[in-house]
Amino acid sequence: MSPEPATPLLDTVDTPDDMRKLAPAQLRQLADELRSEMISAVGQTGGHLGSGLGVVELTVAIHYVFNTPEDRLVWDVGHQAYPHKIITGRRCRIRTIRQGGGLSGFTKRSESEYDPFGTAHSSTSISAALGFAVANKLAGNPGRGIAVIGDGAMSAGMAYEAMNNAKAAGNRLVVILNDNDMSIAPPVGGLSAYLARLVSSRPFLRVRDIARRMSRKLPEVLHKAARRTDEMARGWWMGGTLFEELGLYYVGPIDGHNLEQLIPILENVRDAAEGPCLIHVVTKKGKGYAPAEEADDKYHGVQKFDVITGEQVKGASGPPSYTNVFAKALIAEGQRDSTICAITAAMPSGTGLDKFAELFPDRSFDVGIAEQHAVTFAAGLAAQGMRPFCAIYSTFLQRAFDQVVHDVAIQNLPVRFAIDRAGLVGADGATHAGSFDVTYLATLPNFVVMAAADEAELAHMTHTAALHDSGPIAFRYPRGNGVGVALPEVPERLEIGKGRIVRHGTKIALLSLGTRLAESLKAADQLEAKGLSTTVADLRFAKPLDEELIRKLMATHDVIVTVEEGSIGGLGAHVLTMASDEGLTDAGLTIRTMRLPDVFQDHDSPEKQYDTAGLNAPQIVETVLKALRWNDAGVGEVRA
Repeated sequence: MSPEPATPLLDTVDTPDDMRKLAPAQLRQLADELRSEMISAVGQTGGHLGSGLGVVELTVAIHYVFNTPEDRLVWDVGHQAYPHKIITGRRCRIRTIRQGGGLSGFTKRSESEYDPFGTAHSSTSISAALGFAVANKLAGNPGRGIAVIGDGAMSAGMAYEAMNNAKAAGNRLVVILNDNDMSIAPPVGGLSAYLARLVSSRPFLRVRDIARRMSRKLPEVLHKAARRTDEMARGWWMGGTLFEELGLYYVGPIDGHNLEQLIPILENVRDAAEGPCLIHVVTKKGKGYAPAEEADDKYHGVQKFDVITGEQVKGASGPPSYTNVFAKALIAEGQRDSTICAITAAMPSGTGLDKFAELFPDRSFDVGIAEQHAVTFAAGLAAQGMRPFCAIYSTFLQRAFDQVVHDVAIQNLPVRFAIDRAGLVGADGATHAGSFDVTYLATLPNFVVMAAADEAELAHMTHTAALHDSGPIAFRYPRGNGVGVALPEVPERLEIGKGRIVRHGTKIALLSLGTRLAESLKAADQLEAKGLSTTVADLRFAKPLDEELIRKLMATHDVIVTVEEGSIGGLGAHVLTMASDEGLTDAGLTIRTMRLPDVFQDHDSPEKQYDTAGLNAPQIVETVLKALRWNDAGVGEVRA
């Protein structure tokens, strides 16, 4: 009889405590099983694949060496945290990731004690880990703060601001730089691995400390020379001078897929008496899965896919995405006007600007994960006569609000903001929802704020923004495909602050902003079936309001309902303020506002999210009937 196959090691590991019972020689098998489990799970659910595959060995090594969750582990962004979730008690739920009611696609404090800090926007991990480390130091606790940050996230200024303060944490702070693009390190070989192991060891640190103390007794000139020699030697071999200047002891680069190198180096750092340390680990995005390794984007974000072939499940064909409509419209503007230029913050394909860059490379700028810089850079371009389009997701533009106020709005500079992913975004959940842009932009003097109801309107708004030179202008549009309207051959220049009536009625007026227009039209059909004649207006502009149109509708209708896919303080608040200021409600007019609820909504399909938010046609109808005090007999109270 053939022997029974051994129980997979992953089946014996529910938490890192279980993993620490394994022998180091068993960790290679565990990592291989963990990688296979992740591929299988994401094949069923879709999600972020390549980044997680690249840190499988690093995930195993960190949890094996450090005492998590007492040692606080913070994954920057969180795209790469799927393996971490599998070995921290969540394997049984991993096939619910990014699904309604399932695991978050990012780390989340309410989900597990192994997620001490929620992440989804990049470059926050070092600051958070520093906070954990200093808190433990002040309390006399031994726990560490461990930040795992990618080379892309390291491009953001916030990471350097945190490192500049790292000395306050002492040896309780460990930063692991996950370099998966070879953008910093030379090729990793045996010599660099040997040196990394050497300089992280206790004997080296002890000798270095003795030499440093001895050198202080030398004349100042010799002391400075000795210090420079030490720094230059390690900087020459390992490129650590920059991090040393910021106060972190640099170790690396090391092979992030070689557990025999990772484990002893992490143990050395764990046991070191030195101050904060940065470990430079080189990994390969998509590691261990050929389709991901060979893809240009390393399978960063994927749909469901066939695990054997790597072929992703394609959705049904339909209208073009809003992002592609914007890209095509911007290219047309760039062809017409040589002063049109485009700026993105590390999202060229996500915003469609990669297509613009192919045709106009000299007028396209990817500034990296640096939204603050992107906005002020655009302001400088505008001040010098260029016509910049700053294309940033709604949720990421929040990171640059001060620059929007101070550098753009106060100076009244004509920066064009193309705000992608406006409204609810589905599987990415609360951290990526574009809920607040209308609220925070429409409060600013000098700003024009538009919202596209469909793909044709987006083309018109792109053209309108290109021609608007009197101040800042923004237009928002959602993730996903359009509604199927025909795109204009020649876009229209919209009159600033003017909406449009898309359906005429006499009793009810629905004032829509953005892509809730389609649901408003459905609601109008249902209201008409109840004998309630309904007007539907697409206001187009949250600022300036079409006050003339709003006054007319308020004067001729019994109930006014504003509908928007944004937070409180947006369109509805501005309409109510106008009505109050002008005394338009004194005659008994009923006004209701519909907007996103005052909560952070969890991930789900966009359709279900909007249903939960109460912004679909049935809820619009219900809002109108309640405002009329409608009863089952079809009788309601209306204004005479």
